[in-house]
Amino acid sequence: MTPYTATITARAEDIDVLGHVNNAVWVQWIQDVAVAHWHAIAAPEHDAAYIWVITRHEIDYRGSVLEGETVTAETWVQEPPRGARFDRYMKFTGADGKIRVEAKTTWAILDRATGRLVRVPEAVAAPFLA
Repeated sequence: MTPYTATITARAEDIDVLGHVNNAVWVQWIQDVAVAHWHAIAAPEHDAAYIWVITRHEIDYRGSVLEGETVTAETWVQEPPRGARFDRYMKFTGADGKIRVEAKTTWAILDRATGRLVRVPEAVAAPFLA
């Protein structure tokens, strides 16, 4: 597996009425980090040919993040794809080393030209599993 990391700092607009990062923002961060991982590793011809969509989220909220706090996001693909889908894992860790959020999301690959699901080509998956 080839993990990818990114750092995110909570902004005022990320905070909900309870004073911490809103659950919907966590979902956006999960998507943003996954897309950044794809762009960092995918071959340009794969990026041009395919697009990914999320079909399922499983998120465990383990702690709060307040405005101005920074988390480190780490994402990876652990197992080979199953047909058109694969699971992506993610964790967000605070500066204190404690995990704030863990997630498993299922993604499906679409052919950009047709908009249809396709089996994940081995060449597309390989760099993420190395």
